[in-house]
Amino acid sequence: MDSSAEASSMAQGLRIVRLVVDREKSGRPLLGVSQLAAALSMDQSRVSRLAQELCHLGLLERPERGPFRAGPEYFTLAASLNTGWVLAARTELESLVSSLGLRARLSVRDGHRAILLRNSSNDAVPGSFVKPGMVSPVWCTGAGRALLWDLDRPALEGLLEGVNFIGIGGPGAAHTIDAVWELMVRDRQAGVVAAVEEFEHDVVELAVPVRDGSGAVRASLSLLGGPGLAEHRDAVHALAASASRLSGTAAPR
Repeated sequence: MDSSAEASSMAQGLRIVRLVVDREKSGRPLLGVSQLAAALSMDQSRVSRLAQELCHLGLLERPERGPFRAGPEYFTLAASLNTGWVLAARTELESLVSSLGLRARLSVRDGHRAILLRNSSNDAVPGSFVKPGMVSPVWCTGAGRALLWDLDRPALEGLLEGVNFIGIGGPGAAHTIDAVWELMVRDRQAGVVAAVEEFEHDVVELAVPVRDGSGAVRASLSLLGGPGLAEHRDAVHALAASASRLSGTAAPR
């Protein structure tokens, strides 16, 4: 294949990856070959071949011949490009595991969704849905609500306007904007988000924001454990200390 053809194939492959990732991030239905071809105005047979090659490379995956989603090598590649605070987060996450024996996560926000960027080595088992790129609601997770820390009431209303709260989250989840705001006010006073069974039964999540050099919330750092974690003062202090160290290395957007 000549260089121009290789460049064309690479560009088309990147278009496919970008569309698949954007669909997954936005929470919209994922796409198969024919839908990708239609959305990209490309020949279906070419999309099929390129998507197969992308799956072989691990950049995409297609469980049970269903729609495409980002594959493990996509996240490995993204992680290899991370320097500074994202790279430093790995050490902080494992330090929290070592000192507390709890699961730890680093998340960022995309609209009203929280995206898992890194998680600790004890946070998932083979076959688990917990992996980098996992998307969860911002309003009923500790990590998500820490990402909302600086929002005032009008900004929160604008973000969550039109969100369907019904059937989302665990028994402690908020189901209205008013309820989310009340939780935010409570947690700001305490200095830490304490999400008690807001996303999963019997799971408590403590979370704090990670700020960049300009003071803006860049990410959130969270710990997950069982009942009683909300009163675990050592965990709160350790979490805040880790977030502070990461905030010192996070560059402004």
